[in-house]
Amino acid sequence: MSSEQAWLGGWRDAKTLVAPLDRVKILFQASSPQFAKYTGTWFGVVTAMRDINRQDGMRGLFRGHSATLLRIFPYAAIKFLAYEQFRAVLIPSKNHETPLRRLFSGAFAGVTSVFVTYPLEVIRVRLAFETKHEARSSLGSICKQIYHEHPTTTTISSSSHHSAVPGNAVAAAVATPRTGLINFYRGFSSTLAGMLPYAGMSFLAHDTAGDWLRLPNLAPYTTTPNPKNPSAPPILRYWAELIAGGFAGLVSQTASYPLEVIRRRMQVGGAVGDGHRLGMAETARTVWRERGWRGFFVGLGIGYFKVVPMAAVSFYVYERGKVVLGV
Repeated sequence: MSSEQAWLGGWRDAKTLVAPLDRVKILFQASSPQFAKYTGTWFGVVTAMRDINRQDGMRGLFRGHSATLLRIFPYAAIKFLAYEQFRAVLIPSKNHETPLRRLFSGAFAGVTSVFVTYPLEVIRVRLAFETKHEARSSLGSICKQIYHEHPTTTTISSSSHHSAVPGNAVAAAVATPRTGLINFYRGFSSTLAGMLPYAGMSFLAHDTAGDWLRLPNLAPYTTTPNPKNPSAPPILRYWAELIAGGFAGLVSQTASYPLEVIRRRMQVGGAVGDGHRLGMAETARTVWRERGWRGFFVGLGIGYFKVVPMAAVSFYVYERGKVVLGV
């Protein structure tokens, strides 16, 4: 088995392992009526998983996982490839390396990868959000459903037009596409806003942690010679690299989590309420009205449990891959 096959297999297995937690997190973030009462404690997470298993069996815990597997490989590949390209442009030499340039390199890489794979993210969330056993959709049917969804229209009489509905609302209703591929980008504005701190802080935190672990006082314990090129700068030992990656996951998840909650609520907008496309401000007001500031951090503990080890492994494989390939 090649190193690439081993990496893909390991990443697939890791995503599969955390898939039940990921589904519960989505249900919490999107404020599913059936599971909202369980939010706030780890006991609630266990209870939610038990209810899903009781209703739909083990398969229910992996609802939407097929779309996750389709998305994760191109997402990770594009993100790390794009980071190297943006980094080469923004940081052409060591003299240009600053925290801000690192931040923007990571942010642009994240935006690039999420734009390409975002439709699969929406499909995954919508599959995971469905809780009615009798109305469960397949991957193909959920795609058709999302494509044909359209915002509801309000009939406005000529006599009440100016008094009841603002002109900009009428213009928005006319300009908003009723169906089509645009539906696969529900919540994309909040995703872009969240990806800037998430991917940017992720790469910035990883590179900064790597610098700290290479400080002269720590280097004898945290670094080892490059096996492919002994004359090159030493690389971090495996445990130090895992610490740097885990730290990056912790920082990025914390910085972007409120926007992730907003994004989830926007993504399921076509499946709840009147189906109209929710804006970021409207969604944020709804979350605040329902739960206050705590509503923006629902499921954060699950996020840490999932993201920190995943980021640690991801950055470890990324850095070791560069060593193997001589990059």
